[in-house]
Amino acid sequence: MTQEIKEIVNDPIIRKIIISSLIIVILIIVTRFTKKNLSKHIKESDNRYKTRKFVNLISYFLSMILIIIVFLDDIRGITLTLGVASAGIAFALKEVIASVAGFINITTGNIYKAGDRIEIGGIKGDVIDLSILRTTIMEVGEWVNGDLYNGRIVRIANNFVFKGPVYNYSGNFPFIWDEIKIPLKFGSDYIYTKKILENTVEEIVGVFTKDAEVQWKTMVRRYLIEDAKTGPMVTMEINDNWVEYTIRYVVDYRKRRYTKDLLFTKILEEASNSREKIQFASATYELVGVPKMDVNIKKTD
Repeated sequence: MTQEIKEIVNDPIIRKIIISSLIIVILIIVTRFTKKNLSKHIKESDNRYKTRKFVNLISYFLSMILIIIVFLDDIRGITLTLGVASAGIAFALKEVIASVAGFINITTGNIYKAGDRIEIGGIKGDVIDLSILRTTIMEVGEWVNGDLYNGRIVRIANNFVFKGPVYNYSGNFPFIWDEIKIPLKFGSDYIYTKKILENTVEEIVGVFTKDAEVQWKTMVRRYLIEDAKTGPMVTMEINDNWVEYTIRYVVDYRKRRYTKDLLFTKILEEASNSREKIQFASATYELVGVPKMDVNIKKTD
């Protein structure tokens, strides 16, 4: 039995497998120890997350290099082995290779990063983890109205960046434009109403306007894009049923629903104090009566 074990251990392939396994185990221990100690000295969660990811990448890279060195005797062997195995590896691991390529594209192209709110492959949510093969998203929406978490965590292969558009709500410009519509009855005080709406939106979203203006100037310098207005804007439109005001404003992508609640609450307060100068309109329908019908019933034997 001992002789058989010696023969197995002396086999070159088995020996290389054992050495490779030891390398992997040692790297795992060193990586965990390093991440644990670095996390103690880094207070900011964003920097702590990036540091852990960087340590993982270094560990993967070292393990690949060391295993290649163990299994291949010289440079010519590396070239020959890679040439023979490349076709089979590319076919068997095409999804994995595409995901790795997607990861490189995401990180080097600054498509999105951990913490961004994106929509990819029909899934919208916040990126809570970005690994070599997958992007992990905390989903928003679906059966939950508004841009709120629904509690579902979705893992998407990184190769999805090559299959369709990627919407980033918080990349270079961490604000979005939103708007609400206010219908008024004909006969309301339109000038008074517009002034109230302008003051209200300025009071509620003014805190976002200055930051959005600075961020937008950076966008204008970086991209071929017009110098758009980031301040709030109130416009009026007349249709067959009522006078309709549209309030357009920029808002932090995470506070869209909360800001709408503040706006509607303030507008209702102002309307109740306006002494009927502000009268909201609504769609009304009149049911037309059924025309009078005479029914003659003829009785037969």
